[in-house]
Formats: sequence, structure tokens, C-alpha cells
Amino acid sequence: MYVAATTDCFPDLPLDEAVSRLVDLEYSHVELAIHERGRQLRPSEVAADVDRAILRCREIQRLSPVAYSIELDAQGDEYYRQFAACCKLAKATKVTTLTVPAAELGTPFNEEVERLRELVRLATIDSVRVAIRTQIGRMTEDPTTAKVLCDNVKDLGIALDPSHYICGPHAGADYKPLMSYVYHVYLRDTSKDKLQVRVGQGQVEYGRLVSQLERVEYRYALSVDIKPMEGVDHNAELRKMRLLLESLLV
Repeated sequence: MYVAATTDCFPDLPLDEAVSRLVDLEYSHVELAIHERGRQLRPSEVAADVDRAILRCREIQRLSPVAYSIELDAQGDEYYRQFAACCKLAKATKVTTLTVPAAELGTPFNEEVERLRELVRLATIDSVRVAIRTQIGRMTEDPTTAKVLCDNVKDLGIALDPSHYICGPHAGADYKPLMSYVYHVYLRDTSKDKLQVRVGQGQVEYGRLVSQLERVEYRYALSVDIKPMEGVDHNAELRKMRLLLESLLV
């Protein structure tokens, strides 16, 4: 395992500035946010010019890209065309994992299974893996449903964000059964009442989580995902989390 951070820690900054901040904070691995509503790289831009997107991602050589977070707004065939372009970007930049949101609550189960099967099929063409994020308000907010989705979609993985099982409608839920499906991990500190609190003031048991991941031979990223908080030194929080996680991996 190794420590990374997502550029979505800086949602208001363009890609180059977000990467520069992470370099200054002494991170060595990065997840790039490719979000249509973001300020960094957008899926529509990737699909419009894959070669240019590849060049942009290769320019961040000071950090090693380990995953791409994909959020698309397109519909129908265009949705899958943009996703396929992101898969090509991943292959060209030697990134093996794409994380995507699960469908919103209320989406028919079979409809979501069909969507995820198509995403996995497209990703497999370029030797890329797909992981669905565990998130409040999505079908994965219940770990049982998240596991059933993976059981019904061959080669689908989980992008585990334990915060959403500490705070929210399924607070305290046992997510241990998801461990063998984990392709990626998102981390911040969380309390029962707030999804994000200052590092050290929440209830995330980092040591226990690392031990559980070691048991299933997880060898990938622990990606820090801390958003700015009013009145809190954001850089200090990111640095503190990096040091904490690195101390657990020694």
C-alpha cells in the first residue's frame, strides 16, 4: 500500500495548481479528478481530444498517477463514448483504476447492473478496472447492496470510503465483507455527525482499516480526500493525514 491524494482535495483549483499543491505537501502519488462539473480535466475534453488529455496527464511527472475519478454528465451513447475515452487515457498513462459513482438511490437494480456491466466491458478492452464509490445517497450507501452489485457484475470493484459508513443512514454498518472487492480507498476523518472533521477528531480507525486491507493483500492506494473547511488550515490537514498514514505503512 502507498499514500496518495486526489486533486479533488482542491476542487476550486485548475489541474496544474492542484498538482503543484500536492507536490509542495510532499505527496508522491496522485488521483486525478476527471469531473464534468469540475475545474480540472473534464470527460468531455478527454473525449474531444484524447491525445491532448494524455499529454496533460503526462506533464505531471513529479507525481505518479494511480487512479482517475470519473464523473460524467452525458447521457445515452455519449456517456459511454466519454467513458471509453477515459479508459484510453488510463491505458496510455499506465493507470489501472477508474472510480465512478454508483447510481442514485431509487434507480432500478437491474438498470444499474446493466450500466456497470457496460462500463466494465469498455474498461476491460483497455486493461483498466472499474470501482464504484461507497457514498451516501447512492446505491452503495448500504454495504450489503454494494456487495450484491459486485457479485452481479464480474470484475467490478469497490472504491471504499469508510466515512460514508460512519456518518449517514448506515452509520455503524459492517463493511468488512467488501474488503475482498476493494480496488481503491478514500480517506478523511469523520464523526457520527459530520462527514469530515479535523484529522484526529473523528472515528476512523486507520490502523484497523490498514490491517483489514493487508489481510486481503490490498496493494494499492490510500487516497486522501480532504476538502477545505472554514477556519481550518487545509494544507496542515493534508500534511497531517499523509504523515499519519505513512506511519502506519512503515
